[in-house]
Amino acid sequence: MTDKHKSKIQDIYENACVMTKTLLKKKVDSIIGIAQEEKEWKVVVEVVERDAIPDTQDILAKFEIRFDLSGELLGYRRLELRHRSDLEAMQQEEA
Repeated sequence: MTDKHKSKIQDIYENACVMTKTLLKKKVDSIIGIAQEEKEWKVVVEVVERDAIPDTQDILAKFEIRFDLSGELLGYRRLELRHRSDLEAMQQEEA
């Protein structure tokens, strides 16, 4: 991976965080993935849709945000909703 490619990934990461805060009015909980596919970048972010007590009952949303190769926003869509604890349950079953 070249330094130029690493720099572009960092730019896309930062764009995704800004767009999540600006468009969705949410703070990024985590970045699930960043990939360049054909003529666009796809970033999958996870945000807290609803805080809960205990936090294992938080509702998390996963969004796909798309950028063109120069970093301009193309669009976004919600992929799924889940309780934070859903992932823990899946990991326990696999163990």
